[in-house]
Amino acid sequence: MTNSWRFSALSSRHRALGSDLEDWNGMGMAWSYSKGDPEAEYLAIRTKAGLMDVSGLKKLHITGPAASHLIERATTRNVEKLMPGRSVYASMLNDAGKFIDDCVIYRTAPNAFMVVHGSGGGHEQLTMAATGRDAALRFDDNLHDLSLQGPLAVDFLEKHVEGIRNLNYFNHMQTSLFGKPVMISRTGYTGERGYELFCRGQDAPMIWDRILEEGKSMGIIPCRFTTLDLLRTESNLLFFPYDNSEMYPFDSEGPGDTLWELGLDFTVSPGKTGFRGAEEHYRLKGRERFKIWGLKLEGTNVPGNGAPVFQKGTQVGLVTQAMYSLLNKHNIAIARLPVDCANNDTGLTVNCATHGEIAATTHSMPFYDVEKKRRTARG
Repeated sequence: MTNSWRFSALSSRHRALGSDLEDWNGMGMAWSYSKGDPEAEYLAIRTKAGLMDVSGLKKLHITGPAASHLIERATTRNVEKLMPGRSVYASMLNDAGKFIDDCVIYRTAPNAFMVVHGSGGGHEQLTMAATGRDAALRFDDNLHDLSLQGPLAVDFLEKHVEGIRNLNYFNHMQTSLFGKPVMISRTGYTGERGYELFCRGQDAPMIWDRILEEGKSMGIIPCRFTTLDLLRTESNLLFFPYDNSEMYPFDSEGPGDTLWELGLDFTVSPGKTGFRGAEEHYRLKGRERFKIWGLKLEGTNVPGNGAPVFQKGTQVGLVTQAMYSLLNKHNIAIARLPVDCANNDTGLTVNCATHGEIAATTHSMPFYDVEKKRRTARG
């Protein structure tokens, strides 16, 4: 944890579960536990519910008359159409039209927003866009983010939060939980119906303990951060920089991927211009050097991250994340592949350092809940 300068109020809980609190985004996070089993945590979130601490995400409050204008400049979304109580997933680009971060934008009041982002350049992008505008930007390191994910999450919360069943996907509410002030957001990173509970650091340990104590009979268990890798692979959720050229740079040029290559072009509001990198973003359409795409693998052996992908003896791509699901009986991977392999049923081979050659076929994503009915369910 030598690089950490941010600290979760739940550190002692994670240590008790056997975590060494590995650094992510400046905070010691529970990447792994010596107690428990990531497969059991995956099954809990897919069939019951699991609780994890994702407080390492950065939270920025942006307020003032020009708050929406700076967010419009810094991100790919038209937030003038975003009403209080709603949120939206967005991307941020550099001047070359290349992806530098993603985020969720929450509108909390007419002139107030919260932007939550990961380990990319989002903070710097927003700070730059705020220069010379009538808006204030404040980094909030007290606000913690507890993610309760899975089909039974709503059953647990409805015992304590009136109206929680009426909270739609990508909506949020200011309310209370166990007598403490919280903002509950119908968002997550699992492909399941889930909720993020934003609370004060001083309240986080009590909320964490109460959920696990009262939810034990429902099968709710604590989950490590890396359990997300199993869930996100099935649900086609990218993780910066682990699926990006920052991790796997091009031989002939520096890192930097377009939204067209990453499959994130949907994060640009239709017809929007004026955001940083907009001109290059539109110019680069149809000039993709690769595509993020799926692979279905034979057998049950899971290749490691970075395993090369071959076509007729020539390396054409690599695996960024893979998993085998006992629940869904599939062995799958997210991969960086040539554009002409972004289809179904092209035969390829993954060369795994541990398991040797694994036959694979290309396949569109997501692999699980293709119509996204689970995460968007109502009532």
